[in-house]
Amino acid sequence: MSRWKKPSRFERNLVVIGAGSAGLVTAYIAAVLKAKVTLIEKHRMGGDCLNTGCVPSKALIRSAKFLSQVARAKEFGIREAHAEFDFADVMARVQRVVQAIEPHDSAERYSGLGVEVIAGTAKLVSPWEVDVVRQDGSTQRLSTRSIVITAGGRPFVPPIPGIEETGYLTSDTVWAMRELPRRLVVLGGGPIGAELAQAFARFGARVTLIQQGPRILNREDPEVSELVSRRFRDEGIDVRVEHQAKQFLVENGEKVLVAEHGGREVRIPFDAVLVAVGRAANLTGYGLEELGVKTSRTVGTNAFLQTNYPNIYAAGDVAGPFQFTHTAAHQAWYAAVNALFDPFKKFKADYSVIPWATFVDPEVARVGLNEQEAKEKGIPFEISRYDLAELDRAIVDAEAHGFVKVLTVPGKDKILGVTIVGEHAGDLIAEYVLAMKHGIGLNKILDTLHIYPTLAEANKYAAGVWKKAHAPERLLRWVERFHAWRRG
Repeated sequence: MSRWKKPSRFERNLVVIGAGSAGLVTAYIAAVLKAKVTLIEKHRMGGDCLNTGCVPSKALIRSAKFLSQVARAKEFGIREAHAEFDFADVMARVQRVVQAIEPHDSAERYSGLGVEVIAGTAKLVSPWEVDVVRQDGSTQRLSTRSIVITAGGRPFVPPIPGIEETGYLTSDTVWAMRELPRRLVVLGGGPIGAELAQAFARFGARVTLIQQGPRILNREDPEVSELVSRRFRDEGIDVRVEHQAKQFLVENGEKVLVAEHGGREVRIPFDAVLVAVGRAANLTGYGLEELGVKTSRTVGTNAFLQTNYPNIYAAGDVAGPFQFTHTAAHQAWYAAVNALFDPFKKFKADYSVIPWATFVDPEVARVGLNEQEAKEKGIPFEISRYDLAELDRAIVDAEAHGFVKVLTVPGKDKILGVTIVGEHAGDLIAEYVLAMKHGIGLNKILDTLHIYPTLAEANKYAAGVWKKAHAPERLLRWVERFHAWRRG
């Protein structure tokens, strides 16, 4: 810090670089707390989530799900159903959905909330100063007491030979498509790859999903990966695990992926390839290197989201370790409050109860520990599992598959983690997120009235599985004798 002269006064309390989820929430909180805050965005307000991530992907998945339900018409007693569509119309709807949500993240809305919004490119020039080149070419130097970096991330494209020559799509660029590829290779079996692979297959593309590891969705328990893989194969997706992409080339006018599997070469022809092997934090182009802000794969931060400069913070994808919109917003609260009130008061970011969902069909949702993580960390646990095949509403809806699996402290009803696989799993998990956050155990969930017939009853029945396994046997034997005595 001694390399730079600290201004005697500041024009602003806070400058936020990047208007994705983390940046928007940071700026909003600062404005609510009556601070003078400037938000800088060089591209589009709303960041990846609105423009190329959560919103468009879920819109696409919704249309694909409708087609899958039409194909299942006989399961619902409908003799015949048929849907005609043009893929360009589907993608046009995706953009309409984005446009409908855009006002929530617009510069006009945030300006109305008291945030100064600048469309332009930011660069850190000292720990307290940021240069901005506006879209009209004009420049401005801003002084600020604190800075929050919320520059987001981008799809990582591995340097596989030939990939630039054959061309590729990512979760950023796929939304410009208006023609459905006949044969699509999806590189990567994580959440993004899995979601888009199933969606494109339901539109009629012949999808080959390539995963380098032994299973897709490898952060989930093996039984979850197997259940989703089985559904994918039933829907015609060619799931290729333990395949390593080695080269892309063009043979006789046809694009081919050369992969290695079991020590031998496998050739997979395709018309388009979607790369979904992970994301990389945006770390260059706005002065981190010149200033000496420490980075590795992300911007280095401590428990308070401070960088090695105590008045510069980072939140969201650029900081990690999670890459979810809701965790970016969660971190943004800590970054904003700490940036505005340190050294008088600051808070450690709390990652104890982080939920997430993968929006494949069936949905996969999780909070806290799953079985494989608990084993890796040596944490003792008990499992209470309820299969949705037994749930009345799941049977009624022809969605009687999946399960609720709860991990608890041995002998106690304290919840360590929950995995739900099934229809609306991402919604059902909310009850357990609340329970874990506020120390509510399975006994209280069991005591809570749930509407019949709903999918939410599965949460109560899972608690009932735990209760049955921990029934007070000595008391029940005494009660049995008591009732026998009363019969005479």
